[in-house]
Amino acid sequence: MLPGAAPAYWQKLREEDDAVEYHAATVPLELFRTDTQAYLTALSETVPSIYVVLRSCDEPGAEHPLDVVLVTASPYEGQDYADTGEEIVEKVPMPPGLIAWIREFVERHHEEDEFVKRKRDKKRIDLVEDGIGDARISQLSDVYRTPGSKRKGRLQ
Repeated sequence: MLPGAAPAYWQKLREEDDAVEYHAATVPLELFRTDTQAYLTALSETVPSIYVVLRSCDEPGAEHPLDVVLVTASPYEGQDYADTGEEIVEKVPMPPGLIAWIREFVERHHEEDEFVKRKRDKKRIDLVEDGIGDARISQLSDVYRTPGSKRKGRLQ
């Protein structure tokens, strides 16, 4: 996580023994006013994190096995990508400057949704329902059938 980094694609930053640290890609982090509730969830975690979505590079002879698709501060969006199974989602801790930037964005744009209790409709459910089923078919139970299901020689 390098806020304000210059464009790069799998640039080697550091190599130590068998470990290599790369700057895989420079991807913009976009925040949306409609997702402030998700950002609050991310900020309230023990370790506030962003989510990096990676996809396998299917090109033959590719130098690196993964492509960075996007970076998001929404744990809900990260979960959506993880649920598809097509992408790899990595949770990366936010640096303090990024936490402050997202918190300021949320303070400026967040609006609490007012709870609205659902009201029951007063529709009567004990009345006869016209147009349900086929009147030409006698039925012993409440089953929807088509006239073709009573043809001779047809198994049910």
